[in-house]
Amino acid sequence: MIRRAVLVAALTFCAAGPTRADFRLCNNTSARVSVAIAYTDGRNWLSEGWWNLRPSVCETLLRGPLAAQYYYIYAMDERGGEWKGKAFMCTRDREFRIDGREDCFARGFDRTGFFEIDTGRDAKSWTVQLTDPNAAPAQ
Repeated sequence: MIRRAVLVAALTFCAAGPTRADFRLCNNTSARVSVAIAYTDGRNWLSEGWWNLRPSVCETLLRGPLAAQYYYIYAMDERGGEWKGKAFMCTRDREFRIDGREDCFARGFDRTGFFEIDTGRDAKSWTVQLTDPNAAPAQ
């Protein structure tokens, strides 16, 4: 049975020291999660994946100070759950790094809906927390 996970992403500013500025994602679910990220340098779009994160593991997706205000994430778990959105980017089933977000099918790629992360104008680092949609809130 395939379940569709509701977009449940707790977005938190990561208060890292001056030498540690990254874009990170933490898998706070009970299943392994595969993650893709997309972003722009102001002129060109880039999407890349897959990072495979075990439960309760964090991974740095991009190293260094953030270069953009908006980043886009798509994730799916091994049970069929998804964290997705309406910003469509190019992906593929195996490891990828794809320039551009246009004409995905014509270029031999899949077209996948990513959800938007607004890091704010001045953030130097950011952490996204993926959580189970049915998990009880922490007390």
